[in-house]
This record gives sequence, structure tokens and C-alpha cells, in this order.
Amino acid sequence: MQLPKQVKIVEVGARDGLQNEPTPVPLEIKLGLIERLESAGLSVIEAGSFVSPKWVPQMASSAELFQQINQKPGVSYPMLVPNLKGLEGALAAGVKEIAIFAAASESFTQKNINCTIEESIARYSDVMTQAKQQGLLVRGYVSCVLGCPYEGEIAPERVADVARHLYEMGCYEISLGDTVGVGTPTKAQQMIDAVSQFVPVEKLAAHFHDTYGQALANLYAVLQRGVSIIDSSVSGLGGCPYAKGASGNVATEDVLYMLNGLGIKTGIDMDKLLQAGDYISRHLQREPASKVARALSVAG
Repeated sequence: MQLPKQVKIVEVGARDGLQNEPTPVPLEIKLGLIERLESAGLSVIEAGSFVSPKWVPQMASSAELFQQINQKPGVSYPMLVPNLKGLEGALAAGVKEIAIFAAASESFTQKNINCTIEESIARYSDVMTQAKQQGLLVRGYVSCVLGCPYEGEIAPERVADVARHLYEMGCYEISLGDTVGVGTPTKAQQMIDAVSQFVPVEKLAAHFHDTYGQALANLYAVLQRGVSIIDSSVSGLGGCPYAKGASGNVATEDVLYMLNGLGIKTGIDMDKLLQAGDYISRHLQREPASKVARALSVAG
């Protein structure tokens, strides 16, 4: 077993974590969160998305947010783009990196964006063509890689097929999302084994939710397969929309604690990361959701 010596953490709290909050988070609070995440040493901070404010009101200020970020050298601030209209907004704001979002489940794709998987890939092909012409980096997401709220288990081969399409289209990195958090370690490894036949493992990221408390176990399992990129959310921001009251994104603090214990380098300062989590949790008027923050609070 050969674990990576270094792992890149992609912080998704400011976008994926906040997008489902019931009340709007002010622009200055989002900027304050991003500034603290930068200070903690995060090199990739997903900042927002160019989606319809009618459907995702929390992301309505993404253009203004991006333009007000005091961008640090060596830090990237990708923005989610669902279609050509979103790409136009991203380009107008000066965005340098975008992310596109597909799924390995036909039912999820139909309910989420009202088309088939094949049609969704075709739509993103147009986005990719224009993004490349403008010199943008494009990251690809595949959701429902270990299970679907409508179809149940998803065959690894289906995940591999969607990931292959996104990679061949030109995505420099493919993030594999256990959207409902139902995966277990062996299934996570089997999925990586299938996908890595078509996409180099160093181009794969794990985006695992913690709905059933399996996220860290699943992450450790795919680290053993050579995955060295992990998506996570400070303070565990972002619930699981398919399981009421359940946790969603794995907390960055908990991921960092595990990686530190494994001797894997990340370049992230735990104390400053905890401060970032405390900052946004205070604004949301709730306790930090990470196990690390809670353990240190009790210990203190």
C-alpha cells in the first residue's frame, strides 16, 4: 500500500457548502470566509456559481463576489457553470477557471437538469469549446458515483463512462461525488479502479459526503488507490438534500486531521482553518460541524 506523500484539498464550503442555506449570507461574510481560507493555506477555493438566482438565490452575487476577492498568487477560485449563459457571466466577471457538472445516474440527471446523460454531455461540449477558446481551465464533476437517491446503486462502469467523456472533452481534473454519502470503502475502491482505466488516477478527486459517517473511511480507501485530491467543506458546511437533517460534505478540518496523522502534506494550517470554520459558524448561528472543532471545544 503506497499512500500519496501530498494531497491537494479543494475547499468547496463557499459554494457547495453555502448554496442551500435558507437565508442569504451577505457578500462581506463570504469574502471574509474566503480570506480566512486563503490565510489557512488552501490553494483551491471554489467561490461560487453562475446559475439562475431563481433556483439558487445564495449564488446570486457570485460575479460581484469574484471581482471583490483579493486574489492571492498561487490560489485558484473556480466557479461552477451549468450552461453557455453561465459561461458568459463567468467570462464577463473575469473568471479563469470553471467547473461543469454531470451525473452517473439517468434519473438524477433528468430530475436535476431535465435531460439525459448523453444530452448533458453534449451541452457541456459547447461550453468546453468556448471555454478553451477563452483560455479557461475546466474541472469536471460527476455526481451519484456510489449511489443515487432514485436508482440506488450505480455501476462503476457507468461512472467510468461519464468521467471518460468529461476527460476526453478536455477537463483537466474529474471530481467524483458520492452525492448521497451511501458509499463504503470497498465500493469506493471499485469505482476508482473502473474510472482509472480511462482517466489517470492523478487527475481524479474524491468528493465524498458523510451522510452515513463513511466519508473518512472512503477517503482513506481511495488514497490507497493513489487518489491525491480531496474535495471538502470547512466546518462541514452543506447538508445532504436527500436525507433530512443528515450531514453532507465531509469537514475539511476532519480530513486534515486524518491526513496529518498519516504524515501526508497539505500545506494547510489547522489552527487557521479552525478559525475560518468558527467565523462562518458564528455567522450562521450554529456550532461548527467538524468533529475536530467539537473535540477541541470539549477539551478546551
